[in-house]
Amino acid sequence: MNRPPIEVADIVRAAGKDFIEKQRSWLTGLHRKVLSAIERCRTAALGGHRDRCSCCGHTTAISYNSCRNRHCPKCLNNARNKWLNARERELLPVRYMHVIFTLPHTLGPLFLHNKKLLYGLLLRTSAATLLEIAQDPRHLGAEIGFFSVLHTWGQNLLLHPHVHCVIPAGGLSPDHMTWINPRYRSFFLPRGVLSRVFRGKFVDGLESAFQTGELWLPGALQSLADEKVFHSFLRTLHRHLWGVELKPPFGGPQHVLNYLARYTHRVAISNHRLVSFNDGKVTFRWKDYSAGGQQKLMTLTANEFLRRFLLHTLPRGFVRIRFFGFMGHRRRRTLLPLCKRLLDAPVEDPASITVRVTWRCPRCGGPMAVIQRLTSKEIYWESIKEIALADSS
Repeated sequence: MNRPPIEVADIVRAAGKDFIEKQRSWLTGLHRKVLSAIERCRTAALGGHRDRCSCCGHTTAISYNSCRNRHCPKCLNNARNKWLNARERELLPVRYMHVIFTLPHTLGPLFLHNKKLLYGLLLRTSAATLLEIAQDPRHLGAEIGFFSVLHTWGQNLLLHPHVHCVIPAGGLSPDHMTWINPRYRSFFLPRGVLSRVFRGKFVDGLESAFQTGELWLPGALQSLADEKVFHSFLRTLHRHLWGVELKPPFGGPQHVLNYLARYTHRVAISNHRLVSFNDGKVTFRWKDYSAGGQQKLMTLTANEFLRRFLLHTLPRGFVRIRFFGFMGHRRRRTLLPLCKRLLDAPVEDPASITVRVTWRCPRCGGPMAVIQRLTSKEIYWESIKEIALADSS
């Protein structure tokens, strides 16, 4: 993929200092760290390395190191490829389903001030909903396994917390002796039931957090600190069905991997969606789903663009991709092989699994390997040498 003409890093370098001065009242050390990492990513400030092709021996010039911050648009390829390699070994020979749990927009202010608490509650309650309904004999009567991916943004960069769940069609019988296939080819759990149970579990979790004093209610949210006002607010959440979107089933395991490559390791906006950055204004492409997914352009001031971008900074150590059911970390070692045996799936030879190579040789396409690592000072002196050699010639 060609390098985009505009990057988030360009906007941070040009407008970051002014943004920090104007937004000092709410910016945290974590926000500043994210901006600093993006600004320095793949520059001499982080050092660099030289690579050599394992096939033809071609050696590259110095490449600058990545910041490896999970909010940086340029630092996700390596993490995604390692993650996909692990998931490829776990795929089952069945269809895969895709369900998205979305929250009402009225909860947005609560999320902004309680990210760790409420993002965790969203992941837990959506997973508990799927597990509970799947175990009901009226629907499937089986133990399912799946993973969930938290996204916090909409296409316009505003806060839009939702969870993508990818689920093999079917599950283990209660006695773990058979694999139970769904009765229907479409999604095997009823949408209306999922919505009601999800809503009930999340609202109960909110009420519990309020009763234990875990909810932080600053500024405009202070009125909710009154118990009567808070319970009145909770009642409004019960007036509508919550968003549960059921996507068409995937065609097979390979389609799942293609999906994962697009959705798992992402940030609020990729550099390739940026169109221009002129006169302190940023223009980017976005899909307007209220207009049938129509592609549109949106222009924001640099300060507003950075403000929206930082809305999606996750708390330190927060895990946004989680596994549940028979794919849970404590159970997958025994239950995934059992699922494969019940489905008559062949056991893979580890040597036959394709490893995705991120950096390939520009000449022959072979894998590149690091042969020299350089600090920022060493890069500086290397550049001085190169300039001196150029002048002498």
